[in-house]
Amino acid sequence: MQNPALKVVVVGTGGTIAGASTDASDNIGYRAAERGVADLVRGVPALADVPLEIEQVAQLDSKDMDHAVWRAIALRCAFHLARPDVAGLVITHGTDTLEETAWFLQRVLAPAKPVVLTAAMRPATALHSDGPQNLLDAVGVARAEGAHGVVAVLGGQVFGARDVRKVHPYRIDAFSAGDAGPVGVIEEGRLRLFRAWPQDGDALEVAGLPDATATWPFVAIVTSHAGASGAVVSALRAAGVRGLVVAATGNGSVHRELEHALLEAQRDGVQVLRSTRCGDGRVLDAEAPALPSADDLTPAKARVELMLRLMTTRAN
Repeated sequence: MQNPALKVVVVGTGGTIAGASTDASDNIGYRAAERGVADLVRGVPALADVPLEIEQVAQLDSKDMDHAVWRAIALRCAFHLARPDVAGLVITHGTDTLEETAWFLQRVLAPAKPVVLTAAMRPATALHSDGPQNLLDAVGVARAEGAHGVVAVLGGQVFGARDVRKVHPYRIDAFSAGDAGPVGVIEEGRLRLFRAWPQDGDALEVAGLPDATATWPFVAIVTSHAGASGAVVSALRAAGVRGLVVAATGNGSVHRELEHALLEAQRDGVQVLRSTRCGDGRVLDAEAPALPSADDLTPAKARVELMLRLMTTRAN
């Protein structure tokens, strides 16, 4: 399963996995991103004899993730992936925006080696923290023979970057892969694959990512619901939005008032994608839609996808 001669680079970005509370029984009143990634690794005795390299790229609660940090993570990943002595990477991350970071990294890197995101639902100080086991499992997946692409490892399961999504705000088993299901599971340190490692397109040019958040395309998510109107679209257009993702009801249906505003924005050059606010499934169209579909991408991932498409269009 593993190649013992190569290193795994563990990249820290903060999150609950690095969180701390004054009360070990408190799993919600903690402060995220309190411990460095080196401390997290030292807290897993089984990693003591594994060849690791540790780097702290960021230290934040992932609800505050931004484009500048994404760029920094992507550049460091690209650097380490190019090294012949590196088998793969592990990124410790917060759970709130993990799925967005995973899809972003898959799209800009499409790595031939594994990039494994892991996280925790309980802080490092919890009586029964899930972080140490998740970190151990993630390192094992990063060393797995034949592994590649961006995946997330949580609760003993391996999820593809396109499919992973957070589906519960509190439980340990807070992640799912929707209809696709997990790529595999880790059983007592052994990886069992259910299907092939995901393949999700060619890499974009990492070095071309803007270095200032203000220069990234402004893309927002709007939600269709009972009583929806086009007012929010008008406000976003006035603020300079360049792309809109609509979290539609059901199979991509949009309230008529909101749809009218979106179609008008699209005619004026704003790019629009329709996703579904349902947790699973994808948007299926009987004919060519007036508002294009994001297929099986969740609204959050569709926003990332549309932003990257706008960057690519601008670059060309």
